Order: sequence, then structure tokens, then C-alpha cells
Amino acid sequence: MSQLDWQKSSFSGDQANCVEIRTGAAGLVELRESDDGDLILRIAPSSFADFLQAIKTGELDQHA
Repeated sequence: MSQLDWQKSSFSGDQANCVEIRTGAAGLVELRESDDGDLILRIAPSSFADFLQAIKTGELDQHA
């Protein structure tokens, strides 16, 4: 992935409301919502890996 290429999940299809990701400056992972491209979240790769692991294990699921 180059520093300028935004990518989205293949599960998103042609929809415009998805999260896009790329590798940014200094190797940081950058995330943005496709319909609000000016707001970019930058996170260290190790923290992003921890975030993904928390999603996969359900750690961030909200329980009623």
C-alpha cells in the first residue's frame, strides 16, 4: 500500500459510506470515513493491531 492510496474493504462494494485505510507519513496507519475525507485518524501500527484484535474478540461489543 503506498502512502497516497486509500483502500476500503472489498465488503463495501460501491457504497460510499465506509472506512478507508492507508499507510501515512512516518508509517502511521490512517483511517477516514469515505463521506468525510477531511477527518483522518492516525494511529501507530501496533496500536492498530491491538484495536483489530479487540474487535475480533468482541472486547468492544456493547452489552445491554
